[in-house]
Amino acid sequence: MTKLSHKYKPGAPKIVLIILGAALWAFASYRILELGIAMIERHALNQWLNYLIGLAGFFPFFLLIFRKVSRRYVNRIIHHKYERPCIFGFFDLRGYILMSFMIVMGIMVSRWDVIPEVYKGTFFISLGLSLLASALFYIIEGIKFVQGRHDLSNERLNRAATFQERDADERGE
Repeated sequence: MTKLSHKYKPGAPKIVLIILGAALWAFASYRILELGIAMIERHALNQWLNYLIGLAGFFPFFLLIFRKVSRRYVNRIIHHKYERPCIFGFFDLRGYILMSFMIVMGIMVSRWDVIPEVYKGTFFISLGLSLLASALFYIIEGIKFVQGRHDLSNERLNRAATFQERDADERGE
């Protein structure tokens, strides 16, 4: 990045990027949970059973997918070489593609009549809770960062972020 483009980029402190990431996940969680609850309320015979199934689906969904993604992006923000990275830097290109794909698939699934509404609602509960847990993860890690207690135990992710930044510098990005 040239000095001129770095000077005029919309930069923000790292904690702002963590807050923006948390806000984005929380907003997505709210929208998905709202949709899931509405579907279950309208179509489920035993609503509490569907909520429990959605809650049970949350655990593997968050632990296997969203926790890893959230940890990678928080570490990427915290270990960014600039003190004021670009305000859109709370995700990388892959993250924006993933988010776009999730939004498009969410809209398509909610519109399809092939899958019964009660199943879609239960799935949306699992997904929405996973997104909410990711937002909470961002908030907790942001508090640790501000207090100077951020856990650096995940060295593999830290090294990967460093290599990605070095490769981007070599390509002139």
